[in-house]
Amino acid sequence: MPELRFNPLLGTFTMVAANRQDRPHLQDDYCPFCPGSGKVPDEYEVLVYDNDFPTLSSQPEDVSPGSGFYNAEPAYGKCEVILYTSDHNSSLSLLPVERINKVVDIWAQRTAELSKDEKIKYIFPFENKGKEVGVTMHHPHGQLYAYPFIPLKLKTELDNCRKYFLETGTCFFTFMNEAERREAKRMVFENDSFAAYIPYFSDYPYGVFIVTKNGKGNLAEMNEKEKTDLAQALKKVTAAFDKLFNKSFPYMMCIHQAPVNSPEYGNVNDYFHFHIEFYPPLREENKIKWYASSEMGAWAAANTLSVEDCAERLRKLI
Repeated sequence: MPELRFNPLLGTFTMVAANRQDRPHLQDDYCPFCPGSGKVPDEYEVLVYDNDFPTLSSQPEDVSPGSGFYNAEPAYGKCEVILYTSDHNSSLSLLPVERINKVVDIWAQRTAELSKDEKIKYIFPFENKGKEVGVTMHHPHGQLYAYPFIPLKLKTELDNCRKYFLETGTCFFTFMNEAERREAKRMVFENDSFAAYIPYFSDYPYGVFIVTKNGKGNLAEMNEKEKTDLAQALKKVTAAFDKLFNKSFPYMMCIHQAPVNSPEYGNVNDYFHFHIEFYPPLREENKIKWYASSEMGAWAAANTLSVEDCAERLRKLI
């Protein structure tokens, strides 16, 4: 029975979902996301699919009350799978910009729709790609979680950006875009609406950020030009990743946008802007950049390569 258990040490929730143990794992002879599986239409381009093994549910079961010291809540929310294409052997990097644009449209539509539920506080589209990050299905897809709380990492980003704004009167992301453009050596790609670069402080060698240049807080606020520019930036960056080692490049792609239904973060667009963070686990063709004890247990990151050198490699490939 999924539930949210509160962690008083960190002031956030742990999602407990034993039902996810039953997920299929890298089956060679069956894919539920392929036409003919009985799970999806026989023909589709981009498809939203309710997760068969959700961590969060719009109709959660009741949970036992806490002991007084520990507390749990029903695992309210939404978990969706977003299928990029019916072609099992494709990937985001191989899709044309027009198709990626349809994926971006779905992200924006789901953000707008799910934000209507006042219990939802944060909408998080993401993609896990490659066995190196623990993916269980190779069919090209991403996911979307709609949480009833603001996850700790996102809350930390929001709080630090608000603090920076109160101290300087400037949006952190506007300042960072300008600083990276001025120094240029960490820039990877840029178009009218987005800048792609590996930030000065990134903890992953190829940890590209794609950051809005137009001050938008979430996907639902973007116009058609911005969504097309985002699709182009995603195509350029993910295709360059694949060229690095001449193979399908694994990554975690995390979409960070403004929270919803959270009045404590009023005027959020003044200090926090939409961006995508990539966490690619490879530092060389066959070497993993492990997130080990210091990184995981102390949240004290260590990068093993110069991000300036990594950005130059990606820039040349683009």
